[in-house]
Amino acid sequence: MKNPVTPEGERISEAEYAVMDALWQASPLSATEICAHVCQDRDWSLATVKTLVSRLVAKNVVDAEADGRRYLYSPRIQRSDYVGGESRRLVDRLFGGKAAPLFAHLAESEALSDDDLAEMEALLKELRK
Repeated sequence: MKNPVTPEGERISEAEYAVMDALWQASPLSATEICAHVCQDRDWSLATVKTLVSRLVAKNVVDAEADGRRYLYSPRIQRSDYVGGESRRLVDRLFGGKAAPLFAHLAESEALSDDDLAEMEALLKELRK
């Protein structure tokens, strides 16, 4: 099955995800505005952001619209679609397509707090209605 994120089935790298995150928070943004969101935390330059944006445009997950001498970038995919596809890929790859072993692993490794467990229980009750 192709990755639902990109038409060509390409993955979004961790660095590209940082750019996408900025665009999901507010868009459209110029490369300079994206850099204002991510460059300081990641020790990136504007050139790095422009390279990453170019890759995302080539993967058809970001639109580029000319605005005078600059471009404004907007995501072509929703965050929820990306998270859904990546979650499914994780469950398929590591847990044979079954979500229960993932939750069991998280619970056994104490990665889930009591609040997390309560939220999951409430969600399960809601889904069963």
